[in-house]
Amino acid sequence: MALGAIVGPSPASFAQSSNRLATFGTDTVSIASGEKTHKFRVELALSHRQQMQGLMFRRKMAPDAGMLFVYKREAPIAMWMKNTYIPLDMLFIARDGSILKIAERTVPLSEATISSGGAVIAVLELNAGTASRLGIKAGDRVLAAALGTDR
Repeated sequence: MALGAIVGPSPASFAQSSNRLATFGTDTVSIASGEKTHKFRVELALSHRQQMQGLMFRRKMAPDAGMLFVYKREAPIAMWMKNTYIPLDMLFIARDGSILKIAERTVPLSEATISSGGAVIAVLELNAGTASRLGIKAGDRVLAAALGTDR
């Protein structure tokens, strides 16, 4: 989940303040890593409301699933895991689609900030351990229509 003006709502207060939880469109994202390409079915967090909610309150996610946060401008990003029960790998993505940094195996429910380490345009959240299991590393490229890098 991205840090912002709302700080750690409870599920009840979040649902009440927004009348209901946000819904997300979906797309396919590929990661080109060496000679291999890994595909994921992702939910798209494009609006501020979607980005504030992210994967909060979820208890599970399919192995080939994830969430892609796409921001309006490139900037340093800080994420946290408050109200997020699923351990995640966070892939911080530069404008050209290259992975700038990977925060592996983030701690569920933690309020510690996780920094992008530089300006990014997007963050891809995958199940914890996915990056190491598939050999995904900084410098690999994320191909996604939402990023304009799918060509």
